[in-house]
Amino acid sequence: MVESFNIRFLALVVLVILTLSSNNISNGVLGQGGCEGQFQGLAQQCSQYVLKTGPKTPPSKGCCDLIKKADVPCICKHVTKEIEQIVSMEKMVYVAGYCGKPLPHGSKCGSFTIPPV
Repeated sequence: MVESFNIRFLALVVLVILTLSSNNISNGVLGQGGCEGQFQGLAQQCSQYVLKTGPKTPPSKGCCDLIKKADVPCICKHVTKEIEQIVSMEKMVYVAGYCGKPLPHGSKCGSFTIPPV
């Protein structure tokens, strides 16, 4: 149970980092580490939609509201192999597109290349 909580918490932290990073870039407040900012919000609102476990489901309005403010390409550049062990890049790309922030075909999110339609 503790291991499951730790994995979910790490996934949430990753999502929040991605979301915060894009918000900071949009607001011109980019930190030294790149995309940073609203990790907690993304993790709370979006983690269940991007974790490797579970089905691919449409994200909530709250998740989409955060994604719409995020710099998704910046977030994708900061995805590590450790993050990819917990977060499905395919689901992450799906969520971004569903929320109106599609990534260009051929671009990368972590090690995942966005396929053509």
